[in-house]
Amino acid sequence: MNEVEVDVLVVGGGPVGLSASVEASRHGLSSLLVERHAGTSIFPKARLMSTRTMELVRAWGIQDDVERVGLPREESLAVGVGSSLLADDFHHEVAGIASDAPHSPTYSYICAQDKFEVVLRALAESQPGADVRFSTTMTELTQDASGVRAVVESGGRSTVVRARHAVAADGGRSGVRAALGIGVEGPPPLGHMVSIMFEADIAHLLRDRMCALYFLRSAIPCAVEAVDNDRRWIVQTGYDPAEGGSVEDFTDEFCVEIVRAAVGLPDLDVTLIGVSPWLQQAVVAERFRADRVFLAGDAAHVSTPQGGFGMNCGIQDAHNLVWKLAARLGWGAGEALLDSYAAERHPIGERTVEESLRNALITFDMMEGKLSMAESLRLQAGRRSVEGLVLGFHYDSTAVVPDGTPAPAPEDPYRTYVPTARPGHRAPHVWLDRAGAKVSTLDVLGAGFTVLTPAGSGWAQAAKEVDARVPVESVEISADGSAATDSPEWAAAYGVGASGAVLVRPDGHVAWRTTAPASTAALTAAVDTVLSR
Repeated sequence: MNEVEVDVLVVGGGPVGLSASVEASRHGLSSLLVERHAGTSIFPKARLMSTRTMELVRAWGIQDDVERVGLPREESLAVGVGSSLLADDFHHEVAGIASDAPHSPTYSYICAQDKFEVVLRALAESQPGADVRFSTTMTELTQDASGVRAVVESGGRSTVVRARHAVAADGGRSGVRAALGIGVEGPPPLGHMVSIMFEADIAHLLRDRMCALYFLRSAIPCAVEAVDNDRRWIVQTGYDPAEGGSVEDFTDEFCVEIVRAAVGLPDLDVTLIGVSPWLQQAVVAERFRADRVFLAGDAAHVSTPQGGFGMNCGIQDAHNLVWKLAARLGWGAGEALLDSYAAERHPIGERTVEESLRNALITFDMMEGKLSMAESLRLQAGRRSVEGLVLGFHYDSTAVVPDGTPAPAPEDPYRTYVPTARPGHRAPHVWLDRAGAKVSTLDVLGAGFTVLTPAGSGWAQAAKEVDARVPVESVEISADGSAATDSPEWAAAYGVGASGAVLVRPDGHVAWRTTAPASTAALTAAVDTVLSR
């Protein structure tokens, strides 16, 4: 039997698993990804990519590729409600792009998962140290004090995989989670759903009402999702087994009937592409870690589709986890750093699932006629603005050094993002001038730690004197154009004064902040604290 030895075994080749593979390569780790399906998704399960996910896509260098296969923001970031797509009572509202835009160098984007996965897989396969294998099934997984041992099969051949750690990104029905005996917490399934993908020539009828998502109180209440805003669309509806309903009810004839009612054209020419049943759930795994195995994505938390949080939250899991694995394996980090993964991501998973459930309950009330069309539009459109949730979350763990300042407390923490460089928060976006080019503070962050500091403060020299095993780069920013990187607003936005600094973690969250004069000892102590050593 063949044997393979890697740093990280990734189980699952969806967006979360592929992101973990990409991150492993960025941090110099070898990885093997196994996915039982023959290829990437053929169904556009997720479509909304949050602002934070787009920031990572930007850092990975594939933003142009993603936007090339997605939908233009101005034509897609809107929500509509009505009794059908073409009904007189239909209304829609566009997302607040202008109000949210100052918070990031990019913004949310609609890119169907089947398109996104192709781009992400190509990136993962091109990276050094990455072995990406589709049509490969894991049949055995055990672990001991030295690592994990797995058996994977492909084409009738078995391979033994030995890895230091494993990431289970194998979906909401995670076989790894079940094998580890980790349960989930949350309400029973909210509904038995069916997604009907179809093609129809209706784009020309919707030019003044284009949306990413339409909630329709038609004869059969449903939601319609734009796949390409041209010919391909998805209708989502449900059935109740308690009333005798089943997926077998969704014959081709019935699916066409549902589509025609949703559009509002009884004689519409419809081509069915596929029908996919699924459970609408809102659950979180009891634990995100079992020794050397870590749960990520839907294996760790399953959101309702309302809000488009699931894939995005999972990608943030991978982004949070993999640098910690690299730090443990090569930077001298202590075991407690790995414990910070669950300490940081479990609360975020819980909050994300809870917010998705709130969105689902609004939809249920609308579909059941408990809300007027005007109320429905106001609530649904209001819940589309989520920068507070996706940018404003912060971590409290041993991998963050508090500075005693209070966290922002906006009236609506779901919608409202308040930029802050308080430790634990995502480093805020500020435009910088670098050699005449406009770049974001997020653009100057690398795969290791980054010290951001006013030019001439002395912290850049301190960064050079930190333990050589730990990658620490520095960026000096002037207020008067005297340095290669300049911004008159940066120091105030980050709260460092004239001589302080911030230490930003590899996942873009501030680890430590000071206004004190430069000190190698202070910076070293901060790094040691974050790395639990």
